[in-house]
Amino acid sequence: MDNANAIAAPGTEPLRASLDAQVAERTAKWLAAATSAASPDTQLFARLIAARDVRDELALPGLPQQAWRALLARHFVHAAALEPVPAPSTALPPVDTSEHAAFVDTLRALLLTHSSTAVDANDALCLASIIAHACLRPDHLWRDLGLAGREEVTWMLTRYFPTLVGLNVDNLRWKKFLAQQRALSLGLQPGPAPGCPGCEDYGHCFPGHH
Repeated sequence: MDNANAIAAPGTEPLRASLDAQVAERTAKWLAAATSAASPDTQLFARLIAARDVRDELALPGLPQQAWRALLARHFVHAAALEPVPAPSTALPPVDTSEHAAFVDTLRALLLTHSSTAVDANDALCLASIIAHACLRPDHLWRDLGLAGREEVTWMLTRYFPTLVGLNVDNLRWKKFLAQQRALSLGLQPGPAPGCPGCEDYGHCFPGHH
């Protein structure tokens, strides 16, 4: 299991606490602009967006402008009140997605084959893109997404892609599991996600890789 309380490198705890506080503050601002702040889906997207917003990384979720605007229209109808109006940067994101475009596309497609009929299909599409792009980043998936821990990732995946969650019978870390399922769906040998080698627990998850 991912350990949300894993020992961090010296000096990173205050930095992370400060960042968490900023994310919480920005999440509140997004919820103030929400169509329905009580919606669990809106609360989830507010957190995911806020985590990128505080780092000026709104390009990282990988949402095209049209999908981004539609997401705001569904969940944050008052987003125009946020000054300036946030939008994904047109600049290249810090993570180079072009090299891993096939990974992102195939993982997103896999996630969508497990979409719940109880959620908005467009929300599921946005979330599949956000998750697939997060797998390019070098950390635990919950931290990449800006969530509080593994439990929140489990809740998110269970709500949106429940049949996929049911396949994780070995309780693998979510990023490792998603990469494994993507490989298996393509008839490939399972291996790390593109972002895994940069994670502190890479040796734990993939002891045979260097």
